[in-house]
Amino acid sequence: MKPQPDLKLLSTFMAVVKCGSMAEAAAALGYVPSAVSQHIAVLERDMGIELLVRRPGSRLILTAAGRSLVQATETLFEATARFQDAANGISNREIAELRVGAYPSAMSHLFPGILSALKLRGRGDRIRLIIVETREGLPKVTSGDLDVLIAYRYLPEDPPTTSADWTITSLGHEPLVLVTGPRPGRRPLELAECLETEWTSGHAHSPDRRLLHRWAGELGISPDVTLETEDLHSMLAMIRAGLAVGLIPATLISGESDQPGVERVVLPPEVAPLHREVLAVSRPGVRPRSSTSWSRCWPRL
Repeated sequence: MKPQPDLKLLSTFMAVVKCGSMAEAAAALGYVPSAVSQHIAVLERDMGIELLVRRPGSRLILTAAGRSLVQATETLFEATARFQDAANGISNREIAELRVGAYPSAMSHLFPGILSALKLRGRGDRIRLIIVETREGLPKVTSGDLDVLIAYRYLPEDPPTTSADWTITSLGHEPLVLVTGPRPGRRPLELAECLETEWTSGHAHSPDRRLLHRWAGELGISPDVTLETEDLHSMLAMIRAGLAVGLIPATLISGESDQPGVERVVLPPEVAPLHREVLAVSRPGVRPRSSTSWSRCWPRL
């Protein structure tokens, strides 16, 4: 017996069973009767067993093996139809589940609003969210573990850079705000005064730290970074405690009622504002329709 069934032969067999004769099956299929007879003979040879009892002048009779093959073929054709429906859906960008990776602050401060907007639009696609930093997420995009990665880039040379392994779509630029702890009844802190206090930032070679040093170099200042952490919420905790000043993404401090005890440092008019770019990274040619839908809900940065 052949390891894989011949679907064409099985289709002919099922037509013969439905019609009750090879002649009627041939007419329904647009074949000549001899072709139908040949198909059945080849199928029986491949199966190694008789499937139909042929009696002159009477309708064909299924053997026990033939009846079993009818049941198995019906199951196979139903599965094939479901597969075809799924394949058509995939080709039309109808993805049942979209796996999205995002850095922690995007997950906590941006995605709740995005998912709420999608819910109001009645989108039925399921989105599986995974917290992952940009560097760790990029290999997951190329491997297929993630369909879309929401990434950030502090400097143009930082990853993700242009590559044949992925497609990059810019979602906007998120402002970075220099903030300090509470100063009740006192005027806002100015940049020059920040040089007399400690700063918090990422570790020596982290993207935000390199951006800070480049920015400071252009201004001719030397911030004293003594509190190093990659966790933005830890930075905010240090700043609120009055231990340091630091550059924080604006989405984390939008709405002062949400982040009490954080005040913006006054920058000179000539100082260019800082930002980090927010990006969507996907595999080349992969543009799920559900991805397009939620990207429209992405807040303007």
